[in-house]
Amino acid sequence: MTDTKAVTGSDIVSDASPQAHDRTEPARRQRRVTRLGSAHAGLIAAAVVLVLLLVFILENAHSVNVGFLGAHLRLPLAVALLLAGVGGALLVGAVGAARITQLRRAVHREIHRSDQPG
Repeated sequence: MTDTKAVTGSDIVSDASPQAHDRTEPARRQRRVTRLGSAHAGLIAAAVVLVLLLVFILENAHSVNVGFLGAHLRLPLAVALLLAGVGGALLVGAVGAARITQLRRAVHREIHRSDQPG
């Protein structure tokens, strides 16, 4: 059994009708990611991080004794923790950079091996 619904004039949608416009409008409204938009989002994220960092520093302002490699300092707790975090990040960055350099050298050697006649 087939559906034999008649097509009336109200069922036909032309390109100039509001119904056709509503279907194509979401495609036109898609937002493109631009450098300026990304920079704006990054600045907002950085501002939020800085506010959280400021709150952290203000809440942990009491001084503590810190000893490292024979050096003894008296620092605010927040500063000591931040220095430890920065030191850890630098260490991870150095190890990552060394690994990337190692992988690039391996790829470079492999490319030169494949270029030489066997």
